[in-house]
Amino acid sequence: MTKLIWLILLILFVIVEAACPIHLVSIWFAAGALVSLLVAWLGGMVWLQVLVFLVVSCVTLASLRPLAKKYIAPKIMPTNADRLIGTVAVLCGDVDNIAAKGEVILGGIPWSARSTNGEPIPAGTTVRVDRMEGVRVYVTPVEVESEATSVN
Repeated sequence: MTKLIWLILLILFVIVEAACPIHLVSIWFAAGALVSLLVAWLGGMVWLQVLVFLVVSCVTLASLRPLAKKYIAPKIMPTNADRLIGTVAVLCGDVDNIAAKGEVILGGIPWSARSTNGEPIPAGTTVRVDRMEGVRVYVTPVEVESEATSVN
C-alpha cells in the first residue's frame, strides 16, 4: 500500500515539475519520493520511509537550489537605453517633480525628466542622468567647468 502512495506522490511531483519548467519547484520532493519508494520496495517501515523522504528532500533542496538558481535565473540584458545612465545633457524644459514636468533630449530623443533629489531645476541647466524608470529619467545638476582662454 505504501508503495502505491509513494508512486502516486512521485508521479504527482514530476507532473508539477513538468508543468513549471522554468522554476524548479518540486524536483526535490520527487527525489525524496523516489528514494522512499525504493525503501518501501525493500520492506522498510513506514516511519523510515517518511524519514527518508524528509531527509532526501531537504538535502536535495539544500544542495541543488543554489546551483539551480545560478544557472536558471534569468539574465538581465542591458538595453540601448541603459547607455544613457551617466550621460550629461542640457534641460530643454524646467524640471518640477510636484508639477510632474520636465524634459531633456538624450541621443536626439526627448525624455520626460524628474529631479533625483526632488528639487526644481531650471531649463538650460546641465544635468547628469542618474537612473531611468520607464520613459522617465531622473537627473541631477552638474557643475560645468568653463574653459577660460589665456593670452600669452
